[in-house]
Amino acid sequence: QVQLVESGGDLVQAGGSLRLSCAASGSIFRINAMGWYRQAPGKQRELVAAITSGDSTNYADSVKGRFTISRDNAKRTVYLQMNSLKPEDTAVYYCNANLELRVGQRRVYWGQGTQVTVSS
Repeated sequence: QVQLVESGGDLVQAGGSLRLSCAASGSIFRINAMGWYRQAPGKQRELVAAITSGDSTNYADSVKGRFTISRDNAKRTVYLQMNSLKPEDTAVYYCNANLELRVGQRRVYWGQGTQVTVSS
């Protein structure tokens, strides 16, 4: 069974740092783009950062210069390093990945989410 499992969410004070991890498991032929989204209470889910298989990245304006996305293909893992955290970063963070289970058969998978809470 293919799944994405996130870890690293926690309660942290403003100005602090956290590192989120998301590992893909199961029978996967290839992992394409991966990303992190977040959803705060009462708000829509939004893209935080994404990284392609060629390591091109893009970020939401609100996190540029503070967050860094990276991936380790050998470990099938994507990371989100979050620095200078602000209370407005509080949300459930979801991992997202475009996976090919067989050649040409792509599907988007989501993790279960990990809570990040930033106190002021």
